Amino acid sequence: MNVLENRIPPPLVGLIIAILMWLAARWLPGTSLPRGMTYAASAVALLVGIAFSFPATRSFRRAGTTLNPMRIENASNLVTTGVYRISRNPMYVGVTLALCAWAFFLDSPWTLIGPVVFVAYTTRFQIAPEERMLVAKFGDSYRDYCRRVRRWL
Repeated sequence: MNVLENRIPPPLVGLIIAILMWLAARWLPGTSLPRGMTYAASAVALLVGIAFSFPATRSFRRAGTTLNPMRIENASNLVTTGVYRISRNPMYVGVTLALCAWAFFLDSPWTLIGPVVFVAYTTRFQIAPEERMLVAKFGDSYRDYCRRVRRWL
């Protein structure tokens, strides 16, 4: 187990990356795309991200299981319905799409590295430990779910 596993909440990781993206947009060259295009792309990405995150949160609350990514051992139910039929990690998909929206809004190609870093970091240091715990806790039910539904999209 690595010291960074399950240590920094993914929303905080997303916020730190968003700040670094803003700094990159200020210091590195941007594009000259029409603002209407970048605003539209940003709005679409943000709305799709919200369409993943909020139903996922609601599903966890309805199932009575933990929303705290730092306390994955407290998971009491395996949620596989709703948006969880599309992605095993819709809340992280939502954060990723919010970072994409931010990158489009900032209008700098360098900022597109931010969502990639978030996906890589979250996969390694948050999702991998979660999956180990879920296999230990839910066994074949979780393995079957993993065979049916992709990790991201």
